[in-house]
Amino acid sequence: MFYVRPIARDDLPALLALSERTGAGLTTLPANADRLAARIERSLVSFAGRTDKADECFVFVLVDARNGVVVGISAIEAAVGLAEPWYNYHVGTQVHASRELDLYTAAPTLFLTNDHTGHSELCSLFVDARYRHGRNGPLLAKARLLFIAEFADRFATKVIAELRGKLDSDGRSPFWEGLGRHFFAMEYSRADYLTGIGQKAFIAELMPRHPVYTALLPAEARAAIGEVHADTLPARAMLESEGFRFEGYIDIFDAGPTFECFRDDIRAVRQSRVLPVVLGEEDPVPDSLTEDIVWLVCNRSLAGFRALLSSAPARVSQFPLLPHAAEILGLRDGESIRAVPLSPRDRP
Repeated sequence: MFYVRPIARDDLPALLALSERTGAGLTTLPANADRLAARIERSLVSFAGRTDKADECFVFVLVDARNGVVVGISAIEAAVGLAEPWYNYHVGTQVHASRELDLYTAAPTLFLTNDHTGHSELCSLFVDARYRHGRNGPLLAKARLLFIAEFADRFATKVIAELRGKLDSDGRSPFWEGLGRHFFAMEYSRADYLTGIGQKAFIAELMPRHPVYTALLPAEARAAIGEVHADTLPARAMLESEGFRFEGYIDIFDAGPTFECFRDDIRAVRQSRVLPVVLGEEDPVPDSLTEDIVWLVCNRSLAGFRALLSSAPARVSQFPLLPHAAEILGLRDGESIRAVPLSPRDRP
């Protein structure tokens, strides 16, 4: 069994090991021990409820219950852009017309914006390649949505997720090579790393402030706009199934899309229910008249948050938990959980 919990100080070596396997493009998980340690501290005070929204960052880890090994990470930034600038491009249109020549053109453009300032962000999703099987990815990704549902007042009314952009087989970004390199004079991986460790001043200092006409970019750069890294396709599908949509905003470095959804419209937030727990047997006899589905389940504790997957009938008024699952969640008979079917196809 695998479960999700808040990150702890002792997880730093595991977190550093994971960050070294992510490759380029995962800006919020730099392979820098000091930066990661500081992020853990931010997370600890956030889960303790002792910080302002501008600094709140909730970091979660995926744990193998058999041996306690940390095999994945995900996070939520409560409000982006309040402590550090938040930049992206918005894909727009610039219209040019001449009555005299009877010519009319609509040119696709990129506008530098800070439009997502104050929004909550789903970020830092990564699972060790050896554990990308079963439902580990959906568990780690969607546990954050139940956390948002349970503690909605800690998050903005809109939630966003930046997806890693398209890279070639050598880890280079076609979009960066076609645009960013001309202004920053450094490798994509270097710019990505500097952003990840919080050195973002160079963006404001060097990035062009005027609209960029995409017709002037190389074909490979234009083709990368709004496209995702091959490893990110499952994350994109998950977000779309939960109601997130691409609204024309892209990353300024690799042109990866930003997906967004109003908090209360997220499927897991809207459909999740609070249910009392009833403890069952370790090896219950299957009920041939009842078809179980997989539920995403969490306790209702902030600092002691835990989430896991559990099978139960599609329609329940009390949620049956096996003793070992209840132990991980820290629950006793009669206490309550928040639960939602893991798959949008399974409606409660």
